[in-house]
Amino acid sequence: MTQNPYNTGLDRTPANYQPLTPLTFLERAASVFPDHIAIVHGPLQRSYAEFYARSRQLASVLAHWGIKRGDTVSALLANTPAMLECHYGVPMSGAVLHSINTRLDAATVAFQLDHALTKVVIVDREFAPLMQEALALTSARPTIIQYRDPEYDGPGGMDSAEDYEAVLASGDPEFPWLMPEDEWDAISINYTSGTTGDPKGVVSHHRGAYLLAQGNALTTSMAKHSVYLWTLPMFHCNGWCFPWTLSAIIGTHVCLRQVRAEPIWRALAENGVTHLCGAPIVMTLIQAAPEETKRPLDRRVQFFTAAAPPPEKLLAEMNLAGFDVTHLYGLTETYGPAVVNEWHSDWSALPAPEQAALKARQGVRYLPLENLEVFDPETMRSVPRDGTTIGEVMFRGNVVMKGYFRNPEATQKALAGGWFHSGDLAVVHRDGYIQLKDRSKDIIISGGENISSIEVEEALYRHTAVAVAAVVAMPHEKWGETPCAFVELNTNHAVDESTLREWCRDHLAPYKVPGRVIFEKIPRTSTGKIQKFVLRERASELGH
Repeated sequence: MTQNPYNTGLDRTPANYQPLTPLTFLERAASVFPDHIAIVHGPLQRSYAEFYARSRQLASVLAHWGIKRGDTVSALLANTPAMLECHYGVPMSGAVLHSINTRLDAATVAFQLDHALTKVVIVDREFAPLMQEALALTSARPTIIQYRDPEYDGPGGMDSAEDYEAVLASGDPEFPWLMPEDEWDAISINYTSGTTGDPKGVVSHHRGAYLLAQGNALTTSMAKHSVYLWTLPMFHCNGWCFPWTLSAIIGTHVCLRQVRAEPIWRALAENGVTHLCGAPIVMTLIQAAPEETKRPLDRRVQFFTAAAPPPEKLLAEMNLAGFDVTHLYGLTETYGPAVVNEWHSDWSALPAPEQAALKARQGVRYLPLENLEVFDPETMRSVPRDGTTIGEVMFRGNVVMKGYFRNPEATQKALAGGWFHSGDLAVVHRDGYIQLKDRSKDIIISGGENISSIEVEEALYRHTAVAVAAVVAMPHEKWGETPCAFVELNTNHAVDESTLREWCRDHLAPYKVPGRVIFEKIPRTSTGKIQKFVLRERASELGH
């Protein structure tokens, strides 16, 4: 075979090939704009020079403690400066960042700590009791660092933990931080809501984080020095990679510990916010605020939402209030959003109902995603672009996960045939825009958080009175969706709705508790399989 002359004597060297990593974005921002405000948190304002130095201090301490490449550092933190520093300082030490959902129950947190082989935990004082409860259930014995957020004055705390600020003070702000040896090296691990058994640890690499962070900037039209308000949890898919995006455009993070209307409107007005992300519930919260809380905006604010499509009325209200809403779609396995509803300017002239129908679609692939298809999963052939034929959404590209940590079987299944199988069912419209129609895994999206119907069913089955349980999504005005449980009771057993809901509160995180429990005969096929599509229709009626 003739050798390609363009590959002869033209080898990769350190001079012309370096692993891609979003960590370099912060180094560049601190070098070029050291005095620009990187982080705002209450009265705190921190420059890029300070942000970079503190991240290096964290990395240096972790390295001094023996944390090495491939070790896991877990963070149970709110949307605070410490969480932003973890997104840089942890991988700068060579370690992998594990961001924990602050709304989880102790047993799930314990599973993640053990499965991720956690060596160090950084925990907010508010969530210290949850962490203590989780640690009592684990075999892991990590070093604990406690972050005392000056914006939090409630209960909590761990007396035995290292103090975050003291830890950073002992670190080296000039620490020669570690680039990844390979851009395929892991930068983070995020756990999915388990649909069958335990949650799976999604492993992301430096290359994907770098590319999606840049893709965010392009997709959201983020200009240099944009201001981003943290209404999206940073623990969710690493905040959709926006902790890294903002450094790339030398933007400003406005941290928000709790998503409440008054501080959102205050930040919009006083901090010059240009962009924010969140589930439809955040839009509802913004619009439902008292008139005295709302502020006039002197600019259009870009709002990016995922999960269930917002209703037409809410979209109209957001538009009048000065927000441009864009629908995104993705999964933890795709670093967050990898699909965007790219808006055509001529669509803005259409009647409101037609615009709402167009906005309800998930859209087309992000720039850094190489392929997005809706296939018949049996034949692996693309479904026709007729807007009615349902297939499975599949992804291929550099913003697809490495795989599931310590779970080769699940990894092989998810990436079979050279595509990531999302498990989401969709149609493709004539213009190539996809629209989700169902979720084959029966995931319920409530307030932007995934809830496994199977997990809720398993909790119900633990009650002695429950013979059969089936959980589906029910529309909810505030949360978008909430679990609705249909239950058949064992003979000679009696239990009411409030008792079963209280039972679920004792066994599940609060947001997973069914909004309704319906006692009735559950429909089945001739082979005994529960007909969830019938229950979904019933729940839809109940939710409206």
